Amino acid sequence: MKQQIQQLAAAALERLAAAGVVPADAVQAPQIERARDPKHGDFATNAAMVLCKAARMKPRELAERIVAECPTGELVAAVEIAGPGFINFRLADSAYRALIPGILEQGRAYGRSDLGGGKKVQVEFVSANPTGPLHVGHGRGAAYGAVVADLLEAVGYAVHREYYVNDAGRQMDILGTSVWLRYLELCDEALTFPSNGYKGDYIWDIAAVLHREHGEQYKHGADEVFAEIPADEPAGGDKEAHIDALIARAKALLGDNRYRFVFELALNTILDDIRDDLGLFGVRYDEWYSERSLTESGAVNRAIERLRAADRVYEKDGALWFRSTEFGDEKDRVVVRDNGQTTYFASDIAYHTDKVERGFERVIDVWGADHHGYVPRVKAALQALGDDADKLDVLLVQFANLYRGGEKVQMSTRSGSFVTLRELRKEVGADAARFFYVMRKCEQHLDFDLDLAKSQSNDNPVYYVQYAHARVCSVLAQAAEKELNVAPSPGAQNLERLIEEHEIGLMKTLSRYPEVVEAAALNEEPHQLTHYLRELANDFHTYYNAHQFLVDDGALRDARIKLILAAREVIRNGLNLLGVSAPERM
Repeated sequence: MKQQIQQLAAAALERLAAAGVVPADAVQAPQIERARDPKHGDFATNAAMVLCKAARMKPRELAERIVAECPTGELVAAVEIAGPGFINFRLADSAYRALIPGILEQGRAYGRSDLGGGKKVQVEFVSANPTGPLHVGHGRGAAYGAVVADLLEAVGYAVHREYYVNDAGRQMDILGTSVWLRYLELCDEALTFPSNGYKGDYIWDIAAVLHREHGEQYKHGADEVFAEIPADEPAGGDKEAHIDALIARAKALLGDNRYRFVFELALNTILDDIRDDLGLFGVRYDEWYSERSLTESGAVNRAIERLRAADRVYEKDGALWFRSTEFGDEKDRVVVRDNGQTTYFASDIAYHTDKVERGFERVIDVWGADHHGYVPRVKAALQALGDDADKLDVLLVQFANLYRGGEKVQMSTRSGSFVTLRELRKEVGADAARFFYVMRKCEQHLDFDLDLAKSQSNDNPVYYVQYAHARVCSVLAQAAEKELNVAPSPGAQNLERLIEEHEIGLMKTLSRYPEVVEAAALNEEPHQLTHYLRELANDFHTYYNAHQFLVDDGALRDARIKLILAAREVIRNGLNLLGVSAPERM
């Protein structure tokens, strides 16, 4: 509908240009927006104020000429001038009625478009280190990234969903060593577990698998393991030096093959759990991209050599530094440590270079808000390598705070005292979790009320929206019980009977759906869709409570059935984009 108004206004400007009123080279597609105040109409344009200088006319004078070229009829009931020269379009009720057959005919395609023109977009999200189960913070990134990807796909982009698997580096070594130390405890070795190790019950579970399947083949005495290891933090030492020394000792005592087996067991067990968890949460990926593959393929070294050839790196204190301050970063960054090992940042450079080389015209990274410091350095690296840093869009997702019984649930990832995504899903359901996670902008903190998410009340937003869908289904079920034929008549037949205020209001809300999907996709703001669905559900429930649908008047019954079927379709389409089900009974 917005597009129709834009075409109407554009045709009016073309006629004025042909008449010499407005220079042809000054005419551009008029900007059409929803009127902020419904009293002023449905749509508005500032075209007169934009073109008045080129036309050498006062804004209101030009607005009058534009209005004169905009005929009223079945689409537009009135075109009016407001303020200094705004032009307001008031649509005819018949224009809204005409939408209903289109919604019913398009079905699940209603609201979708080819705006993106098939441009390749990559959305990388979650990408949590496989060092433990996904927690509720990861869940928010999963829901947000999945919906952003689905929205972009809905408006015509070719979307590639990717999980970057951090299967290399120090954190993974800490994981492998933590599993091995728990295994030693299962072998009756008395030891003090490192304060910087991973302590969750899942570590015991993996260690138990190692012990059950391999007995004491990986056993070494605690005295041998901890001999001359620097003191841990509780003993007055440095916890980082302590865990690093234990990692080195594990590698030395186990040897490459046996250490790699423990490492891979821990990695694959947790990664399989993550895959399963996300799948049950309705999140799918086109690719799981291995960080280790970047090193094995030589991509990391090639990226570093490109930086070296461009004179973007220098040596200092035995390490190799990237000159990121030359591109706006707060300090230069190490890409190769003094021990010769490449850094996580070096892998990040290679990974994002690879994204560009794969032909993505836009790259979207969904990161936790605690990674905000990585944004300028990654963009700096792309710029230094001659790539277009503007292709990269990093969306930062704030943590989700859980509340139960009005009290905040305390969590700590390293200590293992956190609520997993799986636990959340089992407690409130995937639907509520998906909906609640995207109700606010990603950069805003989210307070997740567990009690509200589980409640079957109108205060629960996901229940309220789903209930609207189920209510339409219940009307159809009642019709079947009464043996009433409610198969909708073809086309616009009988829709002129929709004259009630609630009906016009509901149709106006239905007409906005394609605009909401487009805005939510282009602005990467799924919350726009959740707010819209709540508004649509409210309009439907209000209509439901005010009027009967299965009336004796066959023509009126047909018109109202068509309207609520259209409402059901839009609710289902919107929920589908959010990854939320549309139940027929509740």
